[in-house]
Amino acid sequence: MSAVWVVDDDESIRWVLERALSRAGYQVRAFAGAAQCLAALETDAPAALVSDIRMPGENGIDLLKKIKTSHARLPVIIMTAFSDLDSAVSALQGGAFEYLPKPFDIDTAVALIARAVKQGEPSDPVEEVATGQREILGKAASMQEVFRAIGRLSNSNVTVLITGESGTGKELVARALHDHSPRAGKVFVALNTAAIPRDLLESELFGHERGAFTGAQATRVGRFEQAEGGTLFLDEIGDMPAELQTRLLRVLSDGQYYRVGGHQPQRANVRVIAATHQDLEERVRQGLFREDLFHRLNVIRLRLPALRDRSEDTALLTKHFLQASARELGGDVKRLTEEAMQVMTQFRWPGNVRQLENVCHWLTVMAPSQTIDVGDLPPEVRGAPVRASSLAASVAQAVGTPLVPVDPALGAGYGEPMNMSARADFDHEADRVHSSSQMVGSPPSGGMSAWSNLLEREVSAQLDQVQRGDAGGSDLMDRLTREFESVIIRTALRHTRGRRIDAAQRLGIGRNTITRKIADLHLESDER
Repeated sequence: MSAVWVVDDDESIRWVLERALSRAGYQVRAFAGAAQCLAALETDAPAALVSDIRMPGENGIDLLKKIKTSHARLPVIIMTAFSDLDSAVSALQGGAFEYLPKPFDIDTAVALIARAVKQGEPSDPVEEVATGQREILGKAASMQEVFRAIGRLSNSNVTVLITGESGTGKELVARALHDHSPRAGKVFVALNTAAIPRDLLESELFGHERGAFTGAQATRVGRFEQAEGGTLFLDEIGDMPAELQTRLLRVLSDGQYYRVGGHQPQRANVRVIAATHQDLEERVRQGLFREDLFHRLNVIRLRLPALRDRSEDTALLTKHFLQASARELGGDVKRLTEEAMQVMTQFRWPGNVRQLENVCHWLTVMAPSQTIDVGDLPPEVRGAPVRASSLAASVAQAVGTPLVPVDPALGAGYGEPMNMSARADFDHEADRVHSSSQMVGSPPSGGMSAWSNLLEREVSAQLDQVQRGDAGGSDLMDRLTREFESVIIRTALRHTRGRRIDAAQRLGIGRNTITRKIADLHLESDER
């Protein structure tokens, strides 16, 4: 049985938390001040600690600092009635697991403490998956083809065109082509042609002579000259203006170019690698890209797959980026629970690997614990489908079937104890769906989904009660509908931590609709 310590000078807060945590199965020890807690820590330690921030004597921030010195991995939740920015920042900068403003919902507090306890449990060491900052990772067959192509091109200076959606790693592949080529000892120069103003791009590429135009006070070396003997990577080549396409074609054809305002030809000993997220064939058909330049660039084409098309690589990349973020910030490597990793894998990643990398940076900074659960993921990511077994538990609650714990992504919640028959039926259905990894929205493997079976049984049982006259008047449809909507909205609000607009967006309903239903279903008290 895990131990939780509570430090607060308010006796009523200690009593409420002691009672709630004891009911949840924790051993609870309460202290009226920081001094008593620190004395107890000399001989014992809890799985998690909850402390008020303003107390007589040492305050919660001072207590947090001392705990982090002697018990660095002990999760500490700081709570306070003074919900100001300074308190929140001080708590989180000091290494608090989470910041809990008063007044708080007791179920929310218990769920948060449960997460803190889980964070404090020993975990397996994180396996290092990569060390190089420029390493390209991928086990998917499509990425193996890319690796093979890079290998075949290792002794070549041929022009390469890399295509793929934004964020798929086109520059990373271009660098790999350079690093494994005969030009590896020379410079690699990258230029995003879409990021340079149209009237400056020619000078950026080819350089200019002094006095070539207003403001040209000195001769400038262009990117082709900078990349002499090495590789020039031209990203977003599809956005290059037509007049510059002509000049680039000349360089690729005869290896010569002129600086802007210059009269002496310059020789270009440069390997060109181009990349685009656009359909160049379509742009050729539309007259927006020169066909002869397209064929000059399209000597060898590498097509990079979108991350959603190689979802088996998501876990590998996530671990790599979390490790890189931890090295950059000088902290411990965070890890995802199995459920959180499943959500990450199911997400479509419209921004591809770049978006995944950014999310991992966000998690390293913003996730409160070393173990990242579904509720810690950014809102846009955790909107991915949930397992049918999780939905079965929620619907079972809605129709009156006693609850087992709800999926952590949906918040903590328990009902009255099940009878053994009902528990066996529920466990059988939930295990069947979980083992087959059946997702909501996919065709059920045996007719109806697990939660539909549970709902059918409950409705049948209540219809029998109505027929026998045990249930009084028959308002079954209205009652079950209200209970069903109540559970959905309550769960969505827990999922978004009480933010109504976010909950409405998750559910696909309007803000006015969710406000009206909260009032009609008398759910206002659940938000407090």
